[in-house]
Amino acid sequence: MESSEYTQPNAATHLENDLILHWYPKRICTRFGWAESLLELGLGHGFTAELFAKSCSRHVIVDGASAVIDQFKGNHPTFQGEIVLSYFETYTPEEPFDVIIMGFVLEHVDDPDLILVRYREFLKPGGKIYIAVPNAKSLNRRLGLELGLIDDIYSLNDNDIALGHKRQFCRDTLHTRLKKNGYHVTYEEGIYLKPLPLAVLKTLPDFQANLDAMLKVGINFPDLCVGLLMEIIPE
Repeated sequence: MESSEYTQPNAATHLENDLILHWYPKRICTRFGWAESLLELGLGHGFTAELFAKSCSRHVIVDGASAVIDQFKGNHPTFQGEIVLSYFETYTPEEPFDVIIMGFVLEHVDDPDLILVRYREFLKPGGKIYIAVPNAKSLNRRLGLELGLIDDIYSLNDNDIALGHKRQFCRDTLHTRLKKNGYHVTYEEGIYLKPLPLAVLKTLPDFQANLDAMLKVGINFPDLCVGLLMEIIPE
């Protein structure tokens, strides 16, 4: 994954990225409550690390970009978790984890199946994996398709390319991939139901209240949300 987008705080999409990345970790923590050990794949913008660190005894983060790790350490000098410089495809822990977080990871990697199979082995009996991915069939993308702004619901737009995305998922394709790799979905919800372009939303006098409402309403409408959140366990 290219690190440039994650080390540029003024990226064009930062407002919605920040919104989603501050929201979904809280939803995950609500699901598992407390974990003795938690493995997180990727530092990203660094928002999720502090949130997950408060919900576990041992917090390990794996990231393959030294620039992202250096920036995070500079911005979070008191962070107590373990940060490992390694590619997801080659990292091997000394012991399994109670919770594994794959937050907006599978759209970036070369081989999602490899990651899913590999990390199943790093999960303790009774443990859970949480996956968040962008949704190709979100309401805003469906509108974009109808307006001719994208030529296929699964196509990558300029924002996807800037973020290093290599594929799009929807509920159906993600469910199919998870089942193929030996997982059962135990819970799922939507992340951020966005009915209008951000430029239009910004004109609303109650802009922030609308953002909050779109996050909360979206929980029950995953098919139409910007992102998908799933809790999975090995079958």
